Amino acid sequence: MALKGSTLILIEVDNVQFTIIKSWNKMKWDKKSLSLHGIADIELLDKLASIVRLPPIVAQRRRELHTLQDAVDHERMNPKPVPFRRYPVKMPLYAHQVRGANMAMLTFGWVAPEGGTAHG
Repeated sequence: MALKGSTLILIEVDNVQFTIIKSWNKMKWDKKSLSLHGIADIELLDKLASIVRLPPIVAQRRRELHTLQDAVDHERMNPKPVPFRRYPVKMPLYAHQVRGANMAMLTFGWVAPEGGTAHG
C-alpha cells in the first residue's frame, strides 16, 4: 500500500480482498502495473482500515481527514460562528453564511482545523 499525493495504490491484493475492494467502486484496476488506484478519501480509508492494517503514513492521512471532518461538523453546528478571515463582502454576513465560509476555508485547507493558518 502506498500513498502518492492523494492517490492510494494497492499491490499484491489477494482475490478475496480484490473482490471486496472492487465492490466499493472506489478504486480502479491498472493492468499495466497490476495495482488498484483510487483517491485516498475518508470513506475509502475507513473501509480499508476495517479489513487490513493501514501503514503509518496512510493511517496518519486517515487521522488528518477525520480531524478535518470533525472541525467541519463542529463549525456546521456552531450557534455563534466567528469568521476565520475578513471575507471580501460589503454587507454583514448572516450566521449561516459565516458557517458556510468557515467550512469552505477548512475544506480547502486555507485554515487548519485547529484554527491556525494552513496555506496562507
